[in-house]
Amino acid sequence: MVLSQFDEHSVFSKLEKSGHQKVVYCSDPDTGLKAIIAIHDTTLGPALGGTRMFPYKNETEALNDVLRLSRSMTYKAAITGLNLGGGKAVIIGDSRLQKSEALMRRFGRFIENLNGSFITAEDVGTNPKDMEYIRMETKYVTGIPESIGGSGDPSPVTARGVFMGIKASVKEFFGNDSLAGKSIAVQGIGHVGEILVGLLRNENAKVYISDINEERLSQVSQKYGAEAISTNSLFDLDIDIYSPCALGATVNTETINRLRCSIIAGSANNQLADEQVHGKMLLDKGILYAPDYLINAGGLINCYSEIAGFNKKKTLQMAENIYEATRRVLKKSKEENIPTNEAANRIAEKRIEDIRKIKAAW
Repeated sequence: MVLSQFDEHSVFSKLEKSGHQKVVYCSDPDTGLKAIIAIHDTTLGPALGGTRMFPYKNETEALNDVLRLSRSMTYKAAITGLNLGGGKAVIIGDSRLQKSEALMRRFGRFIENLNGSFITAEDVGTNPKDMEYIRMETKYVTGIPESIGGSGDPSPVTARGVFMGIKASVKEFFGNDSLAGKSIAVQGIGHVGEILVGLLRNENAKVYISDINEERLSQVSQKYGAEAISTNSLFDLDIDIYSPCALGATVNTETINRLRCSIIAGSANNQLADEQVHGKMLLDKGILYAPDYLINAGGLINCYSEIAGFNKKKTLQMAENIYEATRRVLKKSKEENIPTNEAANRIAEKRIEDIRKIKAAW
């Protein structure tokens, strides 16, 4: 039976469509582990991606998520110039109730059996302590605490990359990259969002912030002199830059029609609800969009630095290279009159193809 004869919703058909190299299902009744590891592409190097623990409704939802996330990691590594491939892992379950040392260590054994083709790190629902447990069973893990030789919290590096992406976007739109006097709305003030607010305020930008946690909103507002606003009113503000740093898909048909900004640049993943539809809508409306997987690549850079043995200074320098990478994407978008997310994809795909040709010659 040829692959095309499989049902379009089958695992094999999904792999054929997405171009994944490998999907591994991990099941262990003794610990309750149910996980999926997806390796999208290893042309540039071993696949690196975080492990997400989330109470998915079913296995199909978990599979769709891990396929989507692992593919984006391939593009993120490629466009940032890292020698890494793209991968991701998801553990099905409630991290608050079902996570245990035994479960994480058993998951680490599955990673070990992949012989270095997949390297993991923390993600939604996992933390540095979980990475410690995984490390007890495999060396193929990053994001471990500094106290045991890791790179620690990646938030400062991620925020620095987003900051540089914002400055590159401002340079393209306004002619210079000064943020003094620019109005910026940061949606979501978690670890990355708060650090970003501090960087923006240090450049005398006017910063608005919104978050579902009202207590934290008040604290960050007072600490940095940022103006707290409700999420509902955010999309109607007359501002220069909208910076989504929380949930994905906030850039959709409804919000694009409401947005009154010149630039969208933030740390959230998958900001466009539909890449093809909404990337084109932003282009037509004249809103400059800094592709999220490019400017939020600081976390991946932090993990890469841990593997390569780079110090913090070198890691931050690598994150600052996001400025020029963003400029290249925006230039290509303008020259070819294509959405910025499509321009970024083409640059990433070209690098992968170029390196694939080199490896084929060995």
